[in-house]
Amino acid sequence: MNRPRIIFLALALCVAPSFALAEPPPQSVHWGAIAFPDHDQTLTLSAAVLDRFTEFDGEGKRYNDIRETMGFNFFTISGTQPLKSLPGWNFNFTAGGGPTRDGPSRFLQNDVVHKFRGLTPVPVGQKRDADDFMFSSTLTRWFGLVGSNDAFFAGIGGAGGSLYYEPYVQAGFRRLALLAPVPLLGDYLRVSGLARYGRPYSGAAFHQVAPQSYLAQGSVSLGNYRHWADSTPWEIELALTVDSGLFVDHRGDSLEERFVSLALRYSAFTFETWNDLINQKDYGPSFGARLTFDLLYMYNRWFT
Repeated sequence: MNRPRIIFLALALCVAPSFALAEPPPQSVHWGAIAFPDHDQTLTLSAAVLDRFTEFDGEGKRYNDIRETMGFNFFTISGTQPLKSLPGWNFNFTAGGGPTRDGPSRFLQNDVVHKFRGLTPVPVGQKRDADDFMFSSTLTRWFGLVGSNDAFFAGIGGAGGSLYYEPYVQAGFRRLALLAPVPLLGDYLRVSGLARYGRPYSGAAFHQVAPQSYLAQGSVSLGNYRHWADSTPWEIELALTVDSGLFVDHRGDSLEERFVSLALRYSAFTFETWNDLINQKDYGPSFGARLTFDLLYMYNRWFT
């Protein structure tokens, strides 16, 4: 086992509590998924997580030296637990895996999205056929600034598995309420922001990755936040992500990516999709989606 993998495993062991208890699947962050940590205790199941890496664009141009198209189909469980011994600190553990195949993401990309938009289908050459997995854990400190009701966070984390390895640090704010000229809007409008620095290392699927990763993400959301405790919660969130790039070009330089993400949440269910549409390209890390069930919410509301 090489040194980077030993460092990652040591980090995971050092921060793990007595049991592992939702944050996005690790690889989905570099595809544009909304990456903010959870403020409260959670336990979620993502029954379908799709991330697609396409080798060619519609004209047959290669993205980089990766000679495979990859469609990741993950099932992921994730939990966040506030630490009683460290008030204000949360621990998260996320584990996911599944078959890497050309479908169903090829069908969604070419036969649904591209056909609907009148675009050229993306060609496919060699395809990765494997069973892949990823794990991640984070340790996050939540705190308040100027009456923000602990909306700010900072923390460390690590991700690893058959795709790649990456320790990272991150900081930002989550669902920060703004003073709005219309009082009612102040009850429903929230903004979020995140900055992350990571040090990726290669894995079985990605043999060459960028030497470092800088990621910035911002979002605006609408929801019935003041009434989540006494009514059915709902939220619509739109996010933009700029990533210096997990992948490199033919010369070994990082390939910057930009993504847009949309999440629709109602009750215990969340549907989220992300896309590199604003990059004006459709190869490399091109799009993804996930359907998530909040198991803790379902238990608390329906079985207690």
